[in-house]
Amino acid sequence: MANEITFYTNPQSRGGIVRWMLEELDIPYQTQVLEYGEPMKTPEYLAINPMGKVPTLTHGDRVITESAAICVYLADVFSDAGLGPNNDDERARYYRWMFFAAGPMESAVVNKKIFGELAGEDKHQGVLGYGNYQLTLDALSGAIMSSPYIAGERFTAADVYIGAQLGWGLQFGTIEKRGEYQEYFGRLSQREAFQRAEALDEALQKEASET
Repeated sequence: MANEITFYTNPQSRGGIVRWMLEELDIPYQTQVLEYGEPMKTPEYLAINPMGKVPTLTHGDRVITESAAICVYLADVFSDAGLGPNNDDERARYYRWMFFAAGPMESAVVNKKIFGELAGEDKHQGVLGYGNYQLTLDALSGAIMSSPYIAGERFTAADVYIGAQLGWGLQFGTIEKRGEYQEYFGRLSQREAFQRAEALDEALQKEASET
């Protein structure tokens, strides 16, 4: 199987999470920018990702979609970079909080952005997978304050995924500006790979605005 990686993205999408992960790995990859609308719905792209969304990653003949899954896949396949868990204690926290962020956290934040505070939210906690918005943020706060990084003492792919979500939420006001969130994301945003990823996507946005 060819080892070529192709990254399908739009600079104004969750592709920013995957871009950061790729830059942390410091591996070669090709970028295919897709505009929203028809370019994401062509038969050729739907054959790769039937959802017609980005990001998508192809690695030779393999196709990986969903930002959290892409981050986990890359950490596993390129394990020499040390972005996956090193032991069972890290592994437990790594998977727990990676998929907490991909499930309950994303649902809570998106529902609040679209619908506001859900009426009778407490009454529907058994139906809503995240319980309620405040409960979700409180759980994440506890995890962030318990150790320097989400899986423990070391930066991992889980920090890429969770850090990117927090950064976006803090910027656009969908997540409360809690001190622990700002301190955590502030440290992560100083990483060279994060800054390279931001610069690459900013350049793509500028290019798009000039065409």
